Amino acid sequence: MKKYTICIIGGGSRYTPDMLTMLCNQKERFPLAKIVFYDNEAERQELVGKYAEILFNEYYPGVEVVYTTDPEEAYTGIDFALMQIRAGRLKMRASDEKIAIKHGCLGQETCGAGGFAYGMRSVPAVIDIIKDIRKYAPEAWILNYSNPAAIVAQATEKVFPEDHRIINICDMPIAIMDMYANVLGKKRKDFEPRYFGLNHFGWFTNIYDVKTGHDYLPELRNILKTPKEFKTEKLFEEPSWKATFDFMSTMISDYDEYLPNTYMQYYLYPQKMFKKQDINHTRADEVMEGNEKEVYETLEAVVKLGKIKGTAYEPEPDAGCHAEYIVDLATALANNSNEIFLIITKNNGTCSNLDPDMMVEVPCRVGTYGVEAISVGEVPTFYKGLIENQHAYEKLTAEAALEGDYMKALKALVLNRAVVNTDVAKALLDDYIEANKGYWTELK
Repeated sequence: MKKYTICIIGGGSRYTPDMLTMLCNQKERFPLAKIVFYDNEAERQELVGKYAEILFNEYYPGVEVVYTTDPEEAYTGIDFALMQIRAGRLKMRASDEKIAIKHGCLGQETCGAGGFAYGMRSVPAVIDIIKDIRKYAPEAWILNYSNPAAIVAQATEKVFPEDHRIINICDMPIAIMDMYANVLGKKRKDFEPRYFGLNHFGWFTNIYDVKTGHDYLPELRNILKTPKEFKTEKLFEEPSWKATFDFMSTMISDYDEYLPNTYMQYYLYPQKMFKKQDINHTRADEVMEGNEKEVYETLEAVVKLGKIKGTAYEPEPDAGCHAEYIVDLATALANNSNEIFLIITKNNGTCSNLDPDMMVEVPCRVGTYGVEAISVGEVPTFYKGLIENQHAYEKLTAEAALEGDYMKALKALVLNRAVVNTDVAKALLDDYIEANKGYWTELK
């Protein structure tokens, strides 16, 4: 069996250790020869790299581990690039959130004004990275899960329209399906979903049993109309995530058809969500004080000990949906498994009454040929209206980031359901331009 060389871009990310655990767990079906970490922050990445050397020495001997800030060294000869960058890191996420709240708007990371600011940072960074990858690894699969994934996907499609080896993905629908599985006493891989929408802006229409074809969606709707206690992975035990999953019951009770992505709460109930925000302690603060701090303290402890086995830091068998989804997708591409994944891909008639150029999130079969979308058919009027408005916002944001077009940036903010007001949009844009000097393409 071929052994693969992969590069994790954003190698210093707090998500990387879980991904390394998953790669160790999946060595039989996705064998590795070499793993490269690439980041623009050498010191932060070095800590992850040293941890990886210890982990792989004990759990996956024989895999070469390299960490570098040189793109040529990082990308030459790789089979897969796994991209998980956060331009500006959590410090800029906190800035995004607090500026939005100051102007009476949602500050959420990928939705509302915060998502706009983040998208304007992410697009130029992602495009530059992909250009470097293609310079040194023209045939590598690029699995991009950098947020805001919808805006990033819109930009990558515009700049690299013929490159079918760039695949934009998100693990949130998978995390939601893990929750469904827990409620039903099953495993996520017992299900085959049907879904339509944009990233962080979609709905499950069916949850089929892979063996019997039974659709669990009606009973899930009935169960979830009342908030439930259920087991989630550690990441989703944080207070804001618990509140997010609890709010699912409100959306399901108010809308009588499908099962919504959790992020729809920000678009369907923006005033309620705004009232939950605290300008002095946003979600970014929660992450910096909680999960991020915990992850890097663990890495430091392991590196100091020089070992993992037999310590309190032995990895859990289940590394979480974020890591699992990426490895599952890479395995499907490598092994031609033809499994179904939810992928962000060009519509091209998949949703027959939506713009063919729209980057939709839909079920796709995945094999060595790449991604093949499964037909959704017509999207009902209410959802079509929401999606078309959101798509216009995302398209204009991507174009503003690529072209440095001030008017497109302003129009994007006005279209955003969590902003809407022109005067507010202008004030937001002025503050974001000032805060993001050095990150955004200059707007004219």
